Amino acid sequence: MDIVQAIIIAVVEGLTEFLPVSSTGHMIITENLLGVDLNDPFVNAFTVIIQFGAILSVVCLYWKRFFHINEVPEGVTGIKRLLVRYDFYWKLLVAFIPAAVIGLLLSPVIDKLLGSVAVVAVMLLGVGVLLLFVDKWFARDTDKPLTEKRAFKIGLYQCIAMIPGTSRSFATIAGGMQQGLTRKTAAEFSFFLAVPTMLAASCYELLKLFMKGDASMLASHMTVLAVGFVVAFVVALGAIKWFVGFLTKYGFRAFGWYRIVVGALLLALLLSGVDLSMVD
Repeated sequence: MDIVQAIIIAVVEGLTEFLPVSSTGHMIITENLLGVDLNDPFVNAFTVIIQFGAILSVVCLYWKRFFHINEVPEGVTGIKRLLVRYDFYWKLLVAFIPAAVIGLLLSPVIDKLLGSVAVVAVMLLGVGVLLLFVDKWFARDTDKPLTEKRAFKIGLYQCIAMIPGTSRSFATIAGGMQQGLTRKTAAEFSFFLAVPTMLAASCYELLKLFMKGDASMLASHMTVLAVGFVVAFVVALGAIKWFVGFLTKYGFRAFGWYRIVVGALLLALLLSGVDLSMVD
């Protein structure tokens, strides 16, 4: 992977990470079109690590809320005091647990699915159809409080996104809306939940490289990795602001039609025998 390829992939990641269109799916398609070797351990690490770069834009944009500590009423002591004081982080942890457990258990299966344009195409199309109806199914006039139980259920929805092409953003926002949150509140919690999720995924990917003795490749590709990380971060900053406004006003329908068109086009190309790896 060279610098130009890294920049293109990072731009795609930054634009799509928070949209319900599947950033992983779009990166897989982009890497295929660019002729990037998807079996290269560095490519897999690069993909996950630049996703974390995009996720850090959430911390930058929402830093006041992300580092907010609650005031504790008098008389509250012990574990309950800690849970009240660090309520935000506690609910993030509760929502993160399902993905952490299932991700570890199904890691070999997930690795096999990654890189499959066919899987991405099917999921883009299928979830695209669902997006046409999500706003009607989960329409909410009031915003219910985010309890530990609701956070855990949103975390279960996040696990669906382990299938490439599904979209972590779609799964968690739809899960939040199903639990009674408004589109805006569900989207923001989805952003926050992405931070521990992608941090864990990045650390896990790095750990696998160290265990396989491939960690030295990170040092030899540090420039490419750093450029991709920074580009994904900067592009995502703009994408988040635009997405929150668009989603609040218009909902999911436009993203559904986009996914259907892209998924159908990819399936048509694959069924026609077209090799999507256009660059040698």
